[in-house]
Amino acid sequence: MIEVIEKHVFRPATVDNARHDEDQDPKPKPPAVFSRPPQRPPMSRVDQYLQAAERDNTRKSYASAVRHFEIEWKGLLPSTAEAMARYLADHAATHAINTLRQRLAALSRWHADHGFPDPTKSPLVRQVLKGIRAVHAVPDKRARPLELVVLQQVDAWLGAAIEQARSTGDQQALLRHTRNRSLMLLGFWRGFRSDELVHLRVEHTEVTPGQGMTCYLGRSKTDRQLQGRVFKCPALSRLCPVSAFNDWIELTGLTEGPVFRKIDRWGHLGEEGLHASSLIPVLRSLFTEAGVDSPQAYSSHSMRRGFAGWARASGWDIKELMEYVGWKDVKSAMRYLEVSGANLQARFEQGLGKGG
Repeated sequence: MIEVIEKHVFRPATVDNARHDEDQDPKPKPPAVFSRPPQRPPMSRVDQYLQAAERDNTRKSYASAVRHFEIEWKGLLPSTAEAMARYLADHAATHAINTLRQRLAALSRWHADHGFPDPTKSPLVRQVLKGIRAVHAVPDKRARPLELVVLQQVDAWLGAAIEQARSTGDQQALLRHTRNRSLMLLGFWRGFRSDELVHLRVEHTEVTPGQGMTCYLGRSKTDRQLQGRVFKCPALSRLCPVSAFNDWIELTGLTEGPVFRKIDRWGHLGEEGLHASSLIPVLRSLFTEAGVDSPQAYSSHSMRRGFAGWARASGWDIKELMEYVGWKDVKSAMRYLEVSGANLQARFEQGLGKGG
């Protein structure tokens, strides 16, 4: 007797077959569940305060230094004093001594944050750094101070340019020149750094007509404890920073947010403030337009150095100047002060006259 085995024939899932299967299986199928990509957990309050305790520029520069050590130089972290010494030696001829110090500070911070011994503080690393300073000694590159005569020249050019833009209806030029005038005069008379200028906010600035203005900064480079500070600036009979600030605010109608902002080519005022690194090209472009000699010799430090020189020449003592600008030690102040060749010659000649 031959037994016949029935073979199972595969049937494509046609519409009819699908209906048949549904009839045979009364259980409903569960809906498809689509998995979502994992989301980053929200930042805790502790993390927020830790982040606020450090300046953005410091955080970025430290991250860049660690990345340079690990990725570009192929160094390993945690590191050793011998590896740190080799790292310094490999970059001694191509990097400024201040850059090497900044890299060491970042690597020191990394070891401290991760609970490892700090190799950057070893005698070996200090000796290597001292040797680099001796072999590759170069004078510090300092920006040319913005002297009062140049300030007057640029301000006069800006005044004419603002009137020209107003008469021709050039909104972009009107905004740019009015902003730059306020930025330059306030930066000079207050001795502000670039990061202080770009962090000024309208709601934290108060003007007293005929007297002056006050600016509150919640953080600055010299304010290590982040206590905040109020800066005062007087109204002047000419080259007045208060009048220039009022002109800028009246033109823009700003009531809050960054004081100095980006302006696009169509004359639209941005919501974000200028970046500190953008002040150098802004000033150099302005000085070029105003016909200043060697505009590339100036930087955002020029305003601070120019004011310091003017104040000393006007009879301010060093303590008074330090308190006004915000310097914490004499060494920092002296980096911004220098005796011009003419003054130096006059002092020598005065001494020679007394000796005769």
